[in-house]
Amino acid sequence: MSEQQTCVKLSEEKLIPRADIFSLLRTYNCYHEGKSFQLRTREEDGELILEGLLNIYWGLRRPIRLQMYDDNERFQFHRSALAKRLAEEANNNSLDKIRASGSSGGEASGGEEDCPQLLRTRSDASFMRVQRRAKAHTSENLQRLRTHRFSINGHFYNHKTSVFTPAFGSVTNVRVNSSMTTVQVLNLLLHKFRVENKCEEFALYMVHESGERTRFKDGEYPLVARVLYGPCEKISKIFIMEADLGEEVTYDVAQYIKFEIPVLDSFVEKLKEEEEREINKLTKKYSALRSMILHQLEHKTVNGDRV
Repeated sequence: MSEQQTCVKLSEEKLIPRADIFSLLRTYNCYHEGKSFQLRTREEDGELILEGLLNIYWGLRRPIRLQMYDDNERFQFHRSALAKRLAEEANNNSLDKIRASGSSGGEASGGEEDCPQLLRTRSDASFMRVQRRAKAHTSENLQRLRTHRFSINGHFYNHKTSVFTPAFGSVTNVRVNSSMTTVQVLNLLLHKFRVENKCEEFALYMVHESGERTRFKDGEYPLVARVLYGPCEKISKIFIMEADLGEEVTYDVAQYIKFEIPVLDSFVEKLKEEEEREINKLTKKYSALRSMILHQLEHKTVNGDRV
């Protein structure tokens, strides 16, 4: 059996032994017991494949664009793709949890913390149903309905501008497997919401509770990383962010992020004082060495003259 068949890829360079993966997977599935987020395994050409739902949190600072048309049919996007996607979201998250999250300000899946879900609120899909039912509406009322800024699956959408504004920290999920790379997961998420923006404009980050932030490389496998970091999203979450705005934050830097500005200023002052002490120490050391070298040169010069 080859090394690839006895291991699971985290990236092209890193392999995780099967025994470790199965141990982590047991913990992961135990944590999600009774929920739809448990992962399944299967064999494919001797390779172990994990598959299941992966939570991804919106961390975008700029609006994104949604397709207004699909297959050259007006509102085909609203009638079929969106309605199908909403149904999928509803199947993945139980109705009780959706109602509970709606009443408590949007609780995260699994009830771990307060986080706005992608709720099945009034959408353009419901607008199309209303349009079919209410034939008695006047043209003025229909025009008002079309131009009104509805919420698509918990996000705001503007018909006129085709702009989609995900609420920061809201969560969605996609069904992936362990052989899907970062780029493939991003494409799947963008396709799910019919986003016109290119995949290259975005990146996935693992954001830790400490503030540490690590960007997924294009060749990494996000589902394997999720299992490796553990199932608890209070400790770490996967965020989608703009590729040009997101930045990595190391663990050392993250330790200082949560401090107030006055505290950070005092740290900077102490570091400056320490820097000045080190500079003075080095200056004295090299001044002494310089004096010693000059003394030796003068001594040799004098002895040479005598000879």
